[in-house]
Amino acid sequence: MGEKKKKRISIMSWIGMFLVSAFAILCVSPLIYMILMSFTQADTLYIRMEDIRFNLQNYGIVLFKRSYDKVLLNSIIVVVLSCLWNGLVSTMAAYGFEKKPVPGKELLFKIFLVTLMIPGQVTLIPLFLIMRQIGWLNTYAALFIPMAGAFGIFMIRSFMSSVPDVLLEAAQIDGCSEFYMFWRIAVPLVRPAVVSLTIFTFVSAWNAFIWPLVSTTKSEMYTLIVALSLLTTQHDTNYGLMMAGATISFLFPFCLYIFLQRQFVEGIALGGVKG
Repeated sequence: MGEKKKKRISIMSWIGMFLVSAFAILCVSPLIYMILMSFTQADTLYIRMEDIRFNLQNYGIVLFKRSYDKVLLNSIIVVVLSCLWNGLVSTMAAYGFEKKPVPGKELLFKIFLVTLMIPGQVTLIPLFLIMRQIGWLNTYAALFIPMAGAFGIFMIRSFMSSVPDVLLEAAQIDGCSEFYMFWRIAVPLVRPAVVSLTIFTFVSAWNAFIWPLVSTTKSEMYTLIVALSLLTTQHDTNYGLMMAGATISFLFPFCLYIFLQRQFVEGIALGGVKG
């Protein structure tokens, strides 16, 4: 009886491994296709092995001949500023909502949460008019300022509730300033949440298309995603160039996730426990 049970478990394990492997291959296959296509000069989406040339010609054209080194730099600047801005605003707001006796803060926080249900397309025109009125179009400020929102505040606040009040009270008794309590006590204790928010912000800012397209009218202020959309013309499309640009666009958030994977998983796990 025991042998049959072990044999059944072994068969189920092999079936499970096969299903997981098949699902993993299914998920990775578009990435492999994109990378292989980036080494071709194909004008169709059909890829043939004899068309693949393992050289960096397409990558060189995208980065240098098309002057995409400038738009790549724009994307990096916007992403870094977005992560810093959203992390700072969300952390400070979450600290105020959770740890400070602000009158009406719960009602204000609920109003913040309501904004999560408003599609971004609804606020696109009002945001554009505001940016034009204050003269921020075609600037980095117009690209990274709107990245701060209610999601980050909600996420950080759920972690900020785990910061013991006794630590803040003891620091206050010792004469610590408000900034010291925030920066040296509260922020280190919610670091996993801040790292998770940084990754979410990085991906959102890096892949943003509609707002950068609307808020920038000068080619020198384009981000990488906007510039890649211009590779497609009405009469001709070089899919090799498009896939090379898409691969470059994919590498930066992928490397960030690999570098911060442990902190990201820790933040998501702790968030699940709190939920």
